[in-house]
Amino acid sequence: QVQLVESGGGLVQAGKSLRLSCTASGRSNSRYAMAWFRQAPGKERVFVAAIDWTGKHRYYGDSVKGRFTIVRDDAGNTVYLEMGLLKPEDTAAYYCATDNSPFGVIATIPTRYDYWGQGTQVTVNS
Repeated sequence: QVQLVESGGGLVQAGKSLRLSCTASGRSNSRYAMAWFRQAPGKERVFVAAIDWTGKHRYYGDSVKGRFTIVRDDAGNTVYLEMGLLKPEDTAAYYCATDNSPFGVIATIPTRYDYWGQGTQVTVNS
């Protein structure tokens, strides 16, 4: 059973930075795309960023381009979301996701992902 564990959320002032981590376990290799989504209360889950299994290809949602960076470690089992110039509208629960298709391409819709973490809350004060 694949498990994803997120960490790094918290309360931060606008303009500051925060780094989220997500570690995958329960499978023998790391050749899978991974992504971050976020969901504010009463709103749909929204794509934030994704990275392919090589770590070379990344894609970002429009609202975070130029401010957020997604990277994965050399082993490929941990992905980070480095968030800069945070804004109050970035406030949400952030979820890590991965799929069940080795060597697959990245995707921006939640239904393309098979496994999800429990979420970590990010709150940005103005």
